[in-house]
Amino acid sequence: MNIIKIISKNALRHKLRTFLTILGIAIAILSFGLLRTIISTWYLGVETASASRLVTRNAISLIFSLPLSYKEKIRQIEGVKSVSYGTWFGGIYIDEKHFFANYAVEPETYLAMYPEIILPPDQKKDMFRDRKSSVAGHKLAERYGWKIGDIITLKGTIFPGNWDFMLRGIYKGRDKNVDETAFFFHWEYLNETLKKTSPSRADKVGWYMLEITNPNLAADVSLKIDRTFKNSLAETLTETEKAFTLSFISMTEAIVIAIQLVSFVIIFIIMAVVANTMAMTARERIGEYAIFKTLGFGGYHIAGLIFGESLFITMLGGALGIALTFPAAKIFSKALSTYFPVFNVAHETIYMDIGISFLVAFVAAIFPAVRAVKIRIADGLRRIG
Repeated sequence: MNIIKIISKNALRHKLRTFLTILGIAIAILSFGLLRTIISTWYLGVETASASRLVTRNAISLIFSLPLSYKEKIRQIEGVKSVSYGTWFGGIYIDEKHFFANYAVEPETYLAMYPEIILPPDQKKDMFRDRKSSVAGHKLAERYGWKIGDIITLKGTIFPGNWDFMLRGIYKGRDKNVDETAFFFHWEYLNETLKKTSPSRADKVGWYMLEITNPNLAADVSLKIDRTFKNSLAETLTETEKAFTLSFISMTEAIVIAIQLVSFVIIFIIMAVVANTMAMTARERIGEYAIFKTLGFGGYHIAGLIFGESLFITMLGGALGIALTFPAAKIFSKALSTYFPVFNVAHETIYMDIGISFLVAFVAAIFPAVRAVKIRIADGLRRIG
């Protein structure tokens, strides 16, 4: 007899209950998948960080700047291949609701150091030539309908005033995990303006970005740089790009832990729902299992039917939940693009969904299977009718 056919008919015997259970599993898997995607997106900068790039900032805090004169001293240190620099601008477009990452950089060295930022050659040439030019990510330009040649005005918060930029380039990411919602412009434009309005803030940068000749030299190069500026007016802290990114994530560690806990609580809840469904199913069929025993079927046959039915229901719900995760992620990506520029469902998340579906199916069937196997034939037959 076809065991798969028996399991499927048993699972669909109470269609409404089975449907509601499958729907509950699908919603749980969908919720778990989205929460895990948020967590993986949170750590995306860490995963995409290059092992050959270092970041040098002020040892006290990132909010304190470093002198521009450090650039040549850093470049001369053995193991340093190239140096670039940047400053967080923190401008606002239209109003506070329209915020996106924006910063001033030295464009030639910056783009050379970050090959994952793809900018057409003609746009790159125009960007280098005009100091009031700027570059925006593809998703950011699409959000606001920007096109090449538009004037973008940002209201400064750290650097007061209205700042006008000519959009000269729209970049795309080489990989799908590259942030395409950033905005950057010439550091020289910012510095020239500060020389006129706030001379004390001129000729200073927020951080230095370094490319080293060998990733294995990261610790030695970092130590040499920090020793070079030890006991100076602006001591430095040099770390890998990965460690630099993790320092930001650590500020929101409590939020990440809370999301992780919620994601696992969802699994325990759906496990209880499936276990309740299987317990009801097994209790209703105790008489049938007793008849199976009288016909010579062993306990492992009965346990197989219960585990098979649990797996059938759970995997249907899991498959539905996984299928819904992708369109839901696209909706979330558009709605939360300000906070999560990249919102892609990772392969690891799908693997976790599948693994959890198997785990729920197995755990939910244990107690009903044990009870059905242990019940005596006489006690089981009393349940008939």
